[in-house]
Amino acid sequence: MSVLILGLALFLGIHILTTLRATRAAVIGRLGEGGYKGLYSLVAATGLILIFIGFGSYRRAGYIEVWNPPYSFFHPIALFLLWFAFVALTAAYAPASRIKSVLRHPMLVAVKVWALSHLLVNGDLGSMLLFGSLLAWAIYDRIALKRRGDTGASPVGWSINDLLVVGLGTVAYVAMFWLHESLIGVTAA
Repeated sequence: MSVLILGLALFLGIHILTTLRATRAAVIGRLGEGGYKGLYSLVAATGLILIFIGFGSYRRAGYIEVWNPPYSFFHPIALFLLWFAFVALTAAYAPASRIKSVLRHPMLVAVKVWALSHLLVNGDLGSMLLFGSLLAWAIYDRIALKRRGDTGASPVGWSINDLLVVGLGTVAYVAMFWLHESLIGVTAA
């Protein structure tokens, strides 16, 4: 569990650093833009690797159940939320779309919804720590963006890009059912 916690601390810590604008500016002043980006990438990648290793180790050691969610009730809700998370994630990288402008910060929406969907169906300590931490960070980051005056994507009307976002998000969602077990070791269905 300590490897998972260290990974989360590194990954989320470096992401929180970007919201601390004065500290971030001081680090950039010391390291330069390239040095800052290199350090950021190295710490984030190390944290992500440690999260994967730590969570895998935790699962192999045996789940520590905290609560037993009503799976038959929450599972359909979680599946819908996951689909929405994939659509939001797609919107983050797609050209301007109405979906992107309504969500404002679609990547953060995707992380929040993805984490919530996993919290609904996983009542073990490791899952609560992993998904709860990511949900808390995404909420914090959205608040930090709002305080900075970052309104996110510019308002636009509906377009073909919206169909593209929903279509590609749905394809990624369906692919997740085949890839989840081989990548994560747990079936998604």
